[in-house]
Amino acid sequence: MQDRPLLIRDILAHGRHVYGASTVATWEGEKARTATFAEVAARTDRLAAALTRLGVGIGDRVGTFSWNTQEHLEAYLGVPAMGAVLHTLNIRLFPEQLVYVVNHAADKVVIVDDTLVPLLARVIDELETIEHIVVVGMGDASALGREVHRYEDLLAAEEPGFDYPDLDERSAAAMCYTSGTTGNPKGVAYSHRSTYLHALAETSGAVMSLREADKVLPIVPMFHAMAWGIPYAAWIVGADFIMPGRFLQAEPLAKLIDAEKPTMSGAVPTIWNDLLNFGEDHELDLSSLETVVVGGSAVPRSLIEAYKDRYGVTITQAWGMTETSPLGAIAIPPSDTDPAEELDWRTRTGRVVMGVEMRVVADDGSELPRDGEAVGEIEVRGPWVTASYFGDPDPEKFHDGWLRTGDVGWVDARGFFQITDRAKDVIKSGGEWISSVELENTIMGHPDVVEAAVVGIPDDKWQERPLACVVRREGAHLEVEALRDFLESRVAKWWIPDSWAFIDAVPRTSVGKFDKKVLRAQHAAGELDVE
Repeated sequence: MQDRPLLIRDILAHGRHVYGASTVATWEGEKARTATFAEVAARTDRLAAALTRLGVGIGDRVGTFSWNTQEHLEAYLGVPAMGAVLHTLNIRLFPEQLVYVVNHAADKVVIVDDTLVPLLARVIDELETIEHIVVVGMGDASALGREVHRYEDLLAAEEPGFDYPDLDERSAAAMCYTSGTTGNPKGVAYSHRSTYLHALAETSGAVMSLREADKVLPIVPMFHAMAWGIPYAAWIVGADFIMPGRFLQAEPLAKLIDAEKPTMSGAVPTIWNDLLNFGEDHELDLSSLETVVVGGSAVPRSLIEAYKDRYGVTITQAWGMTETSPLGAIAIPPSDTDPAEELDWRTRTGRVVMGVEMRVVADDGSELPRDGEAVGEIEVRGPWVTASYFGDPDPEKFHDGWLRTGDVGWVDARGFFQITDRAKDVIKSGGEWISSVELENTIMGHPDVVEAAVVGIPDDKWQERPLACVVRREGAHLEVEALRDFLESRVAKWWIPDSWAFIDAVPRTSVGKFDKKVLRAQHAAGELDVE
């Protein structure tokens, strides 16, 4: 066999030459601006040439502080292909975390959307390694207080074409930092090889079944876990892109979907929950959607049911982490599923995909049986699973070549698994474990509940008891007793929370996950009105 490296350079070339007529549409509020793959590839060449002229070389980090746009896709393709490292910066990080990740990664250049200039300007004086700032768009950039380059001017100054280098397929192509819910964020560097294999896996019929006929709407931010790998996977198969830009709220998303008719989309549960609520008072046409992948946190059964019943849309739950590139599993029911049991399979965390191995281990590190019953910490390994963190080995996160996920759960003989909790969130009450995730999902099945987060609070008798923090549907007169009655036939009696708090919104991390440490701190400080 010929020994060819697996490089993003060749992903770029394949989309350019085989699917040159496919399109990338970027939504601008009322309509989309569109370019073909061939045009995007030509602009990618010019971007690589422009960055080279700015002094970016092999191994240098180029940050992006951007929405999901055509220009961000050009950086996704061009920066790694030229041998530099794409560093996607989370626009929702706290300022001190943003400063940390830019300085820790030693970014040399940052590409920023003009609408995000004010956010970057807050920290620009603390960024120690940035030599050049490239602004996408012609909006005011004076807040940065320094000379900037305009993206379109840089591209216009370059000649067509670029001679992409030969690279080691194991060299870094891109990097992303974890959300840093405890301590500083940790950097994960993805290699060309891992990214290439990950993209191929996603196109599989056993995963996302992407094809040229698809119109892909990646709502999951391109700064979060590489947008779940969707940009590379869609480019490989020639699927049309619909980039939402900054229009991520329910009303503009509804307008976008109605106008552009995507067939596939991916986003965290919060987005789909907001869109569902919008649809209660507005006409919502989701008929074009054939595949909706939801991940980032557990998907409530009630959300899956509502989309199927109201709009005929099938939601498929996926699981992964920044450390797993992020694809690890997807909850597609097995072929012999009884239709009456399909929802039971879809509400499981997922089925391990080819390329990822999974096991469950006990506290002493011994492997537990794959019987769907034995519960322990989930560990994974594979060619797109990180072996260490950038500049921070953190050996506690690894065990005999396996990544310790921090998730607790079980796996069965067919590779289906269920996360019952995060190790740090599981509630131990009277010597027995209560799954906060399962309890949350059950509570969210109540028609008057929008969201619910459950945390463990100290208890003199039982060590810990669950506190349920609930967001009521607008206009609902929901009382604690009604929630207790609702849970009575759905969970073990001793799981039913003794303490409840009605809140306006569940606090979230920068990537949209429930931030339970905030709720614990609010409870400890007496800031929650507990019943």
